[in-house]
Amino acid sequence: MMKKQIIFITAILFLCSCTKKEKLIIGGSGWQQIAIVDKASGKIEWKHDLAPGDECNKVEMTPKGHILYAYKQGAKLIDRKHQTIWDFKVNDGEELHYASYFNGYYVLAICGMPSRIIELDNSGNLMKEIKFLTGIPNVHKQFRQIQKTSDSTYIIPLMGKYKISEMNQEGRFIKSAFSGGTPFSVKVIDNGNWLVSCGEGRVLAEIDPETKGVVSTIGTTDLNWGTLLYVAEAIRYKNGNTLISNWNGYSDDKSQPLLIEINPLNQIVWRMPFNPEIISVSTVYSFFE
Repeated sequence: MMKKQIIFITAILFLCSCTKKEKLIIGGSGWQQIAIVDKASGKIEWKHDLAPGDECNKVEMTPKGHILYAYKQGAKLIDRKHQTIWDFKVNDGEELHYASYFNGYYVLAICGMPSRIIELDNSGNLMKEIKFLTGIPNVHKQFRQIQKTSDSTYIIPLMGKYKISEMNQEGRFIKSAFSGGTPFSVKVIDNGNWLVSCGEGRVLAEIDPETKGVVSTIGTTDLNWGTLLYVAEAIRYKNGNTLISNWNGYSDDKSQPLLIEINPLNQIVWRMPFNPEIISVSTVYSFFE
């Protein structure tokens, strides 16, 4: 009898897990909201208004279900009821475009002279600060989405230098590779390579950090239809598919999908359904609920 009950409970749990739907948290420079949308329908299920002048280029969900986002003048952690848990503000002359949860704490990257990477605890209190120089005098053109690695280094896409650089805990660059375009985002994928969104270059590149060479690129001509505009944040799924933010802020062509998913053969297998409420997308985070 007990064995049958266990099998029944296991089956129920399996069925419940299968009914979860993929949701996307999205934001975009030029759009004064962040939102949670149902991936299949493109319907907005939750949205949060940004203040005038805010520019969101990074948004994600923490393990507790809170929403973390960067807004140029700082970074904020809120709950789904829009209550602020903490709000970190940058100094005059600085810009903050990256905030991410990492192994129990938060990593924020600040453009400035000097630039800074800071780490905050769960209450938003400062734990660590690393100052460094990018060699890019225009603060707005320094970087957007960095990534901290499991080796406690930081990979930084230097937009104004058209390259990706890896930095150690002392603020010293230890490795660099040219990517072309204006690199917006970098992700370490399963094979250890860097997946680089090349911004105005309109391509997605994979770089081998050991050889410093470009392994592959994906551009408009590699797709079965559609046009890549400004290639912003990209996500590599476990099945090998890639979700790409196709930011349209610099383009007169507003007919292209704001998000596309391609398979390993570079075929577009999904695009975000048109929703007039969604103006632009430069950052995306996938989750299931």
